Amino acid sequence: MKNQSSVKSFGILFFIVFLLISFWPLINSQSIRIWPLPIALIFLLLGLLKSKILIPLNNVWIKLGEILGLIIAPLVMCIIYFIIVTPIGLLMKIIGKDLLGLKFIKTKTYWIDKKEKPSMKKQF
Repeated sequence: MKNQSSVKSFGILFFIVFLLISFWPLINSQSIRIWPLPIALIFLLLGLLKSKILIPLNNVWIKLGEILGLIIAPLVMCIIYFIIVTPIGLLMKIIGKDLLGLKFIKTKTYWIDKKEKPSMKKQF
């Protein structure tokens, strides 16, 4: 019953979230918020009892995570590519480095002779 475990985790997670919302003002020496406490307790009880009431909310939460994953992951990868990989590639091109040995050289063979014989005993 993977779904029941997921519902229990969902209930406990939102209990913690609403508990944090309730006690967050204490950091700034303010009084606690009262309205999140009953909501937190309801989520805790429903989560511990593995109530079927939380299943639709859990499904919505999972779908939201999937949608955010479809948007955020490519965005982060794009940012990393254009901020880190592209400048390094341009710098290597300006310097004239060919780290992968991709330059076309007219030769009989592209085989690279190794000075050391490979050993299966010291692979790393």
